[in-house]
Amino acid sequence: MDPVEDEPLAEDPTEDASVEEIVEAPPEAPSPYDGFFWFGLIALIVGLIGLGVPLYVLIGSIATYLLFFGGVFNEFRLLTSIIEQTRALADQPVLLAIPFFVISGAIMTEGDIAKRLIAFAQSVFGVLPGGLAISAVFASVFFAAISGSSPVTVIAIGSIMFPALVKAGYDQRFSTGLVTSAGSLGILIPPSIPMIIYAIADPTGLKDPVGYTVSSAGGGDSSVKDLFIAGLGPGILICLALSLWAFRIGLIQKVEREKFDIKEVGRAFVSGFWALNLPIIILGGIYSGIFTATQAAAVSVIYAAAVEFFIHKSIKLKDVPRVFSESAILMGSLLIIMALALGFNLYLDRAKIPEMAVEYILSLDLSLITFLLLVNVLLIIVGFFMDIISAILILVPLLAPIAFGLGIHPLHMAIIFIVNLEIGYLTPPIGLNLFVSSTLFKKSIGEVVRSTLPFTAIMVVCLIIVTYVPTVSLGLVSFSKGQGFWVPWPDTQVEKVEDAPAEAEPQVVAPPAEADGSAKTLDQLMDDVEEEIEEPVDSAPKTLDELMDDVEDEIADEPDGSTP
Repeated sequence: MDPVEDEPLAEDPTEDASVEEIVEAPPEAPSPYDGFFWFGLIALIVGLIGLGVPLYVLIGSIATYLLFFGGVFNEFRLLTSIIEQTRALADQPVLLAIPFFVISGAIMTEGDIAKRLIAFAQSVFGVLPGGLAISAVFASVFFAAISGSSPVTVIAIGSIMFPALVKAGYDQRFSTGLVTSAGSLGILIPPSIPMIIYAIADPTGLKDPVGYTVSSAGGGDSSVKDLFIAGLGPGILICLALSLWAFRIGLIQKVEREKFDIKEVGRAFVSGFWALNLPIIILGGIYSGIFTATQAAAVSVIYAAAVEFFIHKSIKLKDVPRVFSESAILMGSLLIIMALALGFNLYLDRAKIPEMAVEYILSLDLSLITFLLLVNVLLIIVGFFMDIISAILILVPLLAPIAFGLGIHPLHMAIIFIVNLEIGYLTPPIGLNLFVSSTLFKKSIGEVVRSTLPFTAIMVVCLIIVTYVPTVSLGLVSFSKGQGFWVPWPDTQVEKVEDAPAEAEPQVVAPPAEADGSAKTLDQLMDDVEEEIEEPVDSAPKTLDELMDDVEDEIADEPDGSTP
């Protein structure tokens, strides 16, 4: 009697899995038809907004609700996960760039750098129709290139240029709208604080999707550098568009022009030499690879402090505590919002919402044109009700993977995102630049909104160009990598692949058969093998290896000159 063999025990599917993987395996997200869950979320949001709680309380409460009641975590490990995410955020060196740029902007706002930049721009462009207004636009670009902040640019440039524009004969509505709109370039012209936050929040790492060889290897300062370069093209486009509008207004209102004086240009250049050098040092150092974005931010603080303290002598030692205190308050609120937004991002990741969204969008079979149109409409609406930092931290983890899955380059998507939210600075009821200008120029919010309408329309036109002409944002990045300036539309790449003639299937041709001299392909030989397997035989059946050996022998026995 044969001994009974012990049957092997069924394998435990969790035997090789780590404890962390078992605990964190996410169940399905709540169904959209789970009325109680979504009703509770909406009630929470409406209630907190009605109470007027600070933004970080609102974001933190939403994140906690989603994680506890959204079917992602049922354990206390939730809190440690958010803490771990926050610690990982704090470990990113590029995060240090934000406080440095904030401090640098505060120092320059307090000092004379803005005045000297304006004087130089006015000496160059004053001879043109609308020259003073054009000077305000270019001064905003220069200051944005060293401050990284839109509201700071409005305060620094607007406080000087608004009275000058009105005194020169420009309409007050035009003057208000111009400096408010030009100041919004602060988030698009690098270095930009929102761009740094975007690079941190984007789960794609700003890497190349299939079909592109544009960006660096993704992650850290290399991604920020590429994003800074990508912002130059759209920034210049909007700058030129606003300048053309100022040129037109100068012709219509017949504002007196200044005479071009080369000596005045020279004096303004000497006076603003140190201020003009700062964007060259910062951007040139980043783009040339001399230092990273984080190091550039530190250099900007040291340079701005040295120029304002020892050369311009416009800041006293007694002003330092106040400047640092204002910067610390701004940074404190920003970092709290970023940390709490990680909880929301954690929910999106564990509930697999980006993946489900990608699958759903792909199932709709939308064209890229339609998808990007919907994204622009969504972001314009979001700009009405959400500040730029919150919008980036909440929406980027959701939208960026979808765009990446559709073949849109993350750098292109980032610039579309930033330009949309730049327009959001000019739209009520949350538009930050509107409130800054209202306070600075002593105008009502309604007056400021009406003054910015023509400029908002100009920016929307520029947004359409940026959205559907990838070269505007990706051209300089591609050129810096030696790939050429022109970057084709993703649909073009897909069409090229689809329209390419299909390659002929390679065939292994056997030598002429002994019967009729026809050649056998590899598929025909395999058919012979299958027929032999299916045929009943009296002897023991051959194994597949034996049959394959017979095929090889048959090929080897044929006359020379054949190609297997």
